Amino acid sequence: MSGEADGSVVVSEDGGRRRRVHGMLKLYYGMNEEGKAEEQPESLDPCDINGPHFDPEVFLNKLRRECSLAELMDQETCMVKQIRSLDSDMQTLVYENYNKFISATDTIRKMKNDFKKMEDEMDCLSANMAAITEFSARISGTLQDQHAQITKLSGVHTLLRKLQFLFELPARLNKCLELQAYAQAVRSHRRARCVLQQYSHLPSFKGIQDDCHAIMDKLAQELRQKFRDGGSSAKDLSECVELLLQLDEPAEELCDKFLSHARSRLVSDLQGLEAEIRPYPSASTVKDASAHRLPSTAAAGSPTDASPKTSATPSPSSNTDILEFIDRGCNEFVSSLCLVITSYQELFINHAQTGELASKNIPQMANGKLHAFVDDLAAQYFSLVERRIQEEKGVADNSLLVRALDRFHRRLQAVAKLLPGSAVPNQGTEIVIRAATERVKQYLSALQSFYMDSLTDVRQALATPRLSVAGASVAGGGALLGGPTSRDAPSSLPELLSSLSASILNQIKSVLASVHLFTAKDITFSNKPYFKGEFCSQGVRESLVVSFIKFVCQSSRQFCESAGDKGGSTPPALLLLLSRLCLDYETSTISYILTLTDEQFLVQHHSPVTPVTTLCAEAREAAQKLLNHYVKVQGLIISQMLRKSVETRDWVNTIEPRNVRAVMKRVVEDTTSIDVQVGLLYEEGVRKAHSSDSSKRTFSVYSSSRQQARYAASYTPSAPMDTNLLSNIHKLFSERIDIFSSVEFNKVSVMTGIIKISLKTFLECVRLRTFGRYGLQQIQVDCHYLQMYLWRFVSDENLVHFLLDEIVGSSAHRCLDPAPMEQSVIEVICERG
Repeated sequence: MSGEADGSVVVSEDGGRRRRVHGMLKLYYGMNEEGKAEEQPESLDPCDINGPHFDPEVFLNKLRRECSLAELMDQETCMVKQIRSLDSDMQTLVYENYNKFISATDTIRKMKNDFKKMEDEMDCLSANMAAITEFSARISGTLQDQHAQITKLSGVHTLLRKLQFLFELPARLNKCLELQAYAQAVRSHRRARCVLQQYSHLPSFKGIQDDCHAIMDKLAQELRQKFRDGGSSAKDLSECVELLLQLDEPAEELCDKFLSHARSRLVSDLQGLEAEIRPYPSASTVKDASAHRLPSTAAAGSPTDASPKTSATPSPSSNTDILEFIDRGCNEFVSSLCLVITSYQELFINHAQTGELASKNIPQMANGKLHAFVDDLAAQYFSLVERRIQEEKGVADNSLLVRALDRFHRRLQAVAKLLPGSAVPNQGTEIVIRAATERVKQYLSALQSFYMDSLTDVRQALATPRLSVAGASVAGGGALLGGPTSRDAPSSLPELLSSLSASILNQIKSVLASVHLFTAKDITFSNKPYFKGEFCSQGVRESLVVSFIKFVCQSSRQFCESAGDKGGSTPPALLLLLSRLCLDYETSTISYILTLTDEQFLVQHHSPVTPVTTLCAEAREAAQKLLNHYVKVQGLIISQMLRKSVETRDWVNTIEPRNVRAVMKRVVEDTTSIDVQVGLLYEEGVRKAHSSDSSKRTFSVYSSSRQQARYAASYTPSAPMDTNLLSNIHKLFSERIDIFSSVEFNKVSVMTGIIKISLKTFLECVRLRTFGRYGLQQIQVDCHYLQMYLWRFVSDENLVHFLLDEIVGSSAHRCLDPAPMEQSVIEVICERG
């Protein structure tokens, strides 16, 4: 092993030494790796030992001046080593290439022998060429005299052949006409036409020319008939057109005849399509019944389940659906149009023109006529397609329309390939865009109709006895006052809200899924810039989703109209439900719907779109307006009872009170019912801390020294201070109560607003009446009864105390004999009632 290692080391050392030797030699001779001399600038330094201008004397003098003795000795030793190394390397190279030198010498010797033989052969060839040249010259001299005569005879023979062809031309043309060899007849006539025209002044040539013209006219007539029949193959028809053009038939007239014949067939296809678009006998009824219907995807338990309104209405053309109509149009009209374009282009545009025909610029003229022809028929076809698309009013199944539009758009691409620069494909794309936009409008109208139908169903559900306000009053009042309870009524309003919200959301999702078919990957026109951008942002997001959300808010606000208009007949429970619906939209639903739309349609907001915050603000404004109107309506209902109870009673001559009036019990029951109703949809809210004697607070206020001082002036004629002045001073230090202020979205704020309106109405009615002693005492009893129950519904019990105090005080001011009832008697009457 060690021996093998030593051997490999020796071999590697020899190879490395050999490479170094070659490198040094190449460096010495100025050669690169490829064996070529490197182009380097010549050095002019006489001290450069490798340069051509090296001077030994100058080099040695420089070394003596610059180097010490030791350095000179080292330099000498180094140069001696280099000289010996170079000599040794040179010797080694000679030994290594000895065989090559011997081989080169042999090769040179062999080449000398071969070249000598080649020189002998070249001399022989040169002698032969000289003999051939001499022999050729002798032959040319011998035939020189006969060459002119042969040329003359050849010319006479050619002329005789031409004359023979001319005299035989009429018979030849008749023969070709009998054999229907029209192309050969035209070629023969074109060969002789110029000669006959040139010598037409000679009688013989004139006769031949007349006979040829008569025959060619007959041939042209047969070609025209063959062209008009159109029953020939494309090749025969192309040959027919080419021959007619060679016979100087006007190219424009041929184009018109071809297009006229094609038009008759294409118009018959259009008439067949138009026959399928029949006028529907009750179009208005169909529009009203079907334009606003959606696929039945309402959630289970929704108010619309009992009476489904999503039945698909048949299309006006019941024989064929839109897909079959488009298929027939593509397979018949579009296919025939493509065949006409292809045949026309082969005959008049792409066919190679030669001779005189090339100078007439026929392709340009024919191309213009073809474009006008295609545009005219395509406009008629597009008109029929748009009429058929407009009949697709039902929105039950959108996939059929999308597939039809995709097939329509796909087949028109063949026209674009056959006829570059035509406006037909772009017009077809515009039809697809208009159809998609119209379908979005139909879906918006259907969503709006579904929403209004759902509200109608909700109103009907609210009108049933189980959900009526009276039933809720009994249930709520009983729960609070110890009466019987009902389990169905309190839970129905949240179920209605949940069902309504879920059904609307499901319809929106269903509509988005249907509209999303327009942007599916397998649909050809979905790659158009419009469907990637504007259709998603402006068409779907803005025109459909945002418009529907705005419609929900606007239609909800319309329920807040004055009592004399539509809003007066709106159930208060519906106002409360819609306010909660709009509030839910503001908090979560709008963001969810728009996010779903953006993700499903990959909406890119290149153009301005409605921000989410704007829609949320609009929904919150609608919810606030609805809730304020609900408070107003419920307050006015209770106020109406209080006003009638005050206005229809004789307060001067009334009897001594023994019971609480029934209207006060009804007010408490209705208030309790409203509290339960509002609590089903809204949270409790924040209340101020209640005092421990809230239920007795009213009575203590009425019997306090402050009230006695207020009434003392009425009892003592010499009282030093007017009671009106005391009341006004008391109002200065009381907080101002805004009766019709906006309420917050919680139960306490809603109930506070209703009670404020009710008690304010009670106060104003009291101020318009005159009271006797027992009338004042009845007011005391009623107010104490109201205080026992109303304080727990409001955010601040002091508000109820203040208003009831104002009512009792106003009745005392208007009392002819103010004698308040004792507090103990009032409590006994109220507890008994």
